[in-house]
Amino acid sequence: MEFEKNKLISDVLEVFRQYPERKYTAQQITDFLRLHGTTAYNRVLKALAVLEGEDKIAVNNNNQFKLAPINQTVTGNFRANDRGFGFVRYDEEEPDIFIAKPNTLHAINDDEVEVKIIKPANPWGDNGAEGKITKIIDHGVKQLVGEFMPYSDVQAQKTGLIGYVHSYEKKLANNPVFIKSNGLVPQMGDMVQVEIESYPNDQFPRSMMGIALKTLGNKNAPGVDEMTIVYQNDVKDEFPPEVLQEAQTIPDKLQPQDWQGRRDNTKQQVVTIDGDDSKDFDDAVTVWKLENGNYHLGVHIADVTHYVKPDSWLDKEAYERGTSTYLVDRVIPMLPFRLSNGICSLNPGEDRCTLTCDMEINADGKVVHHEIYPSVIRSHARLTYNNVNKILDGDEQLRTKYQELVPMLEEMAQLHDILFNMRHQRGAIDFEETEAQIIVDENGKPLDIKLRERGTSEKMIESFMLAANETVAEHYNKMHVPFLYRVHEQPDGDKVKNFFEIASSFGLSVPGNANDVTPKMFQTVLEKVAGKPQETVITTMLLRSLQQAKYSPDPLGHFGLAATYYTHFTSPIRRYPDLMVHRMIHSYADEGTELPIQDKWDEQLPEVAVNTSACERKSIDVERAVDDLKKAEFMMDKVGQEYDGVINSVMSFGMFVSLENTVEGLVHISNMLDDYYEYHEKELSLVGKSTHKTYTMGDPIKVRLIRADAQQRQVDFEPVLTAEEQERADAEKQRRQEAKRSFSNRRRQNSNTDHKHKYSGNRSNKYERKS
Repeated sequence: MEFEKNKLISDVLEVFRQYPERKYTAQQITDFLRLHGTTAYNRVLKALAVLEGEDKIAVNNNNQFKLAPINQTVTGNFRANDRGFGFVRYDEEEPDIFIAKPNTLHAINDDEVEVKIIKPANPWGDNGAEGKITKIIDHGVKQLVGEFMPYSDVQAQKTGLIGYVHSYEKKLANNPVFIKSNGLVPQMGDMVQVEIESYPNDQFPRSMMGIALKTLGNKNAPGVDEMTIVYQNDVKDEFPPEVLQEAQTIPDKLQPQDWQGRRDNTKQQVVTIDGDDSKDFDDAVTVWKLENGNYHLGVHIADVTHYVKPDSWLDKEAYERGTSTYLVDRVIPMLPFRLSNGICSLNPGEDRCTLTCDMEINADGKVVHHEIYPSVIRSHARLTYNNVNKILDGDEQLRTKYQELVPMLEEMAQLHDILFNMRHQRGAIDFEETEAQIIVDENGKPLDIKLRERGTSEKMIESFMLAANETVAEHYNKMHVPFLYRVHEQPDGDKVKNFFEIASSFGLSVPGNANDVTPKMFQTVLEKVAGKPQETVITTMLLRSLQQAKYSPDPLGHFGLAATYYTHFTSPIRRYPDLMVHRMIHSYADEGTELPIQDKWDEQLPEVAVNTSACERKSIDVERAVDDLKKAEFMMDKVGQEYDGVINSVMSFGMFVSLENTVEGLVHISNMLDDYYEYHEKELSLVGKSTHKTYTMGDPIKVRLIRADAQQRQVDFEPVLTAEEQERADAEKQRRQEAKRSFSNRRRQNSNTDHKHKYSGNRSNKYERKS
């Protein structure tokens, strides 16, 4: 009943939204909605009363209703669509504002704009507000990367331009940048970074003007495809000379003065455990059993801030980058390699400056005692995840090779089990996402996609880093001093309700209610689908319902980990927030916690949190885009092949299908020709109108690859059909082709007729003039 009531309110409001200048009586609204009878009329009256009470509509003395005047103006970021329209995001909680093509004021993607609301949102339906851009406050895209198309000598002489650059990014593909002659002169097919000097306007509604800054190389040259994405997203891949020069002044060995004020931990059995291809080691660990049955866990982190001083060139560059970016075949580091792979890396057999977090952990996984202090360590071995997993699985050859370390590694595994169980009991959500490893040759060409498997060693190191991060965060929170936290806030209520509905459609009951969400509730759902076909889809939908983790000076807790306090302390070589945390630890130890010191950090932290969160998101976007590029490139020579997949999302325009190798592609509704499919939003499914064949999120599906475009980073599939379904699809395809030909013929005939009339008219005019 409530649903029907809200739907009627929504339908009534839609009438006013579609015709905002018109006035209606209650009877006219009833007639417009094709409702009949006294009961329907009274229901419409009640809906109008609700809308009037909500100030959505106004009534005059003649009992006529009209949309209430809208004077709201907001500021936000424009997200362009390649078809000309777009959306403006202005609030984290509110839906985006739709901007129709005539109302964009020629804004391009990521512009900061001022928007006047011309149609309000419909809170009883799914329609957001519609607006009109009244002012472009700032252009978000100052530079752009694209393929250079040269002009001929004649064109160049006539226009004063040398050609134009065309971006591969869909949202910028319709905005060519014409290149002035006062910059670099690229060659045809070069990928070029340009600086934009003028933007679309009434005279030139699509094009821009700029100068060429840098040539990345020919579009077909090895590595240029990746660097195009890197430069397009404004990620720096080269260090300025002053940064490299400053790095060169730092010794590559510890000096006598470096030991001052540090505890000597070089005799401890400390090891690093990382991936096979890792070259920078910023964390080392040691574990031993205490006489009381508890465990001693020592987490030693490279003391990068000992070398990267505040306001130095190295510090400014690290702050600007915010993080290292990991691509398929290379790393774009936050710090120069002399530091990240040298003096700051905990290389085996080398004395290194570290910050140590020693923890005593009992059988329940509780840290009963801890100490945080500067130290010097010497790694006893550089171990890999693969080898440690094999040692723990009983590989005799490796156990003999590392016989001195085997007892400690086994104690590490025991401690990990204790820490994992502790986190699980408190409700931490344990995501086991499938991660792809893209294998490429020396030219960056993808050869294979393998799935990374996380064994005990990977999970073990993760447990130790989590323990250190929580311990450090809680320590400084209880000191009541300013600090930088890694936070993951409570999920949005509407998104949680949506997830509950999706889980219910899979036959999964979620304990508790959507108004009082705990991590334990999500954990229970994941346990129910573990190992089942729906696991990937449920995990994906759960992740979409959660907030995005970020950095904050406020201790807002970490929902996903079910942790009250959390920070990032363990990776200062590749993350600026960790470096900042180290800097504060040193400051409070050396300078004290008096108010002037606290005020200094209080002033800096909000800006650091915002900047590093933004840098992290940008880096993740680049990493994902490069992965998508290589996956599409890997599939390019496999057109026509069939694959087993899972539907991981369903939209009105089609469905996205994931293959076992993590490649994701779109089955567009225009390629589902065996029936006319309708989108059922509540069930997240597409249903055939005639056959009632249903495609639902989470269903297994067999698909055929029909297109793979590396340039657009896009993969397209079509469903593999039965013989009968294929026959219907072929007939529909033929019908569409004939309709297209018929339409083209009619256009030609109309064009010829128009031409004859035009020619006849010209002759008549000439005759009249002669007369």
